[in-house]
Amino acid sequence: MSDRNPIVSPIRRLQGQLKGRLRRRARPRFAGLSFNRMIPNLLTMLGLCSGLTGMRLALEGRFGAAAVAILVAAVIDGLDGRLARLLKATSRFGAEFDSLADFVCFGVAPAFILYLWSLQAWHGYGFMPCLMFAVCMALRLARFNAALDAPPHAAYTYNFFTGVPAPAGAVLVLFPLFLGLEAQSMHWDWLLAAARFPAVVAVVLIGSALLLVSTLPVWSFKNFKVPTRFVLPTLLGTGLFAALLVADPWAALAAAGLVYLAMLPFSTRSFHALRRAAEQSPPGDADAG
Repeated sequence: MSDRNPIVSPIRRLQGQLKGRLRRRARPRFAGLSFNRMIPNLLTMLGLCSGLTGMRLALEGRFGAAAVAILVAAVIDGLDGRLARLLKATSRFGAEFDSLADFVCFGVAPAFILYLWSLQAWHGYGFMPCLMFAVCMALRLARFNAALDAPPHAAYTYNFFTGVPAPAGAVLVLFPLFLGLEAQSMHWDWLLAAARFPAVVAVVLIGSALLLVSTLPVWSFKNFKVPTRFVLPTLLGTGLFAALLVADPWAALAAAGLVYLAMLPFSTRSFHALRRAAEQSPPGDADAG
């Protein structure tokens, strides 16, 4: 049958067009993840590297730089989750990766630094508080991850953590190091010896570990609303702390740990007041709050 046949020619042209379309569809398309969705995980990885670097700096005896590395990891940890929600890049992988990084940066690294700085003098007995702190940090993070799959709670509970969060626990447990570095800079040998005494460091480690696994309601500050009358004092206080942090960072960080501890009773009182208000209000109003 000739190609000049008025019936065959259009059919063959149609077949050629169909084959061309099939070949184009068969070509593999580039499939990847948007870079914006990778940014939170990249930040988490940087925080993990910062925590591991803190351990290396402690091995070299540079304890001030090691403490700064842990603080950098804490700042990054405060940013990656918020950035993930802002970019709509939250994922189960990101949550698990963040928890693993938190365990290393805030559970293992601070205890390791304190062991080298002070508790090494007690050998095996000095390592026991470090183990306890790391184990309690792992339990605290596991409880947090398990709560992600729990059924919804009352609205007011989302303003609180159960127990002290991981970054805050790391800052609290490094209080003796901050105090010792401040004493060293001021040449107060008696205060340095007291802050570096293994018994003092062990008590701080154990106390911080118990706060991590406690059921204390602690302000999360994610949805925290500052009353109007406290806005100006809050701004002034933040500016004063920033000035102190620049002028005398170790004293500012030690003071921040004490202020955080002093805040815990007020956080508990606030939680119980909100719970009483929710129990006394109608069910519909409590859910809406």
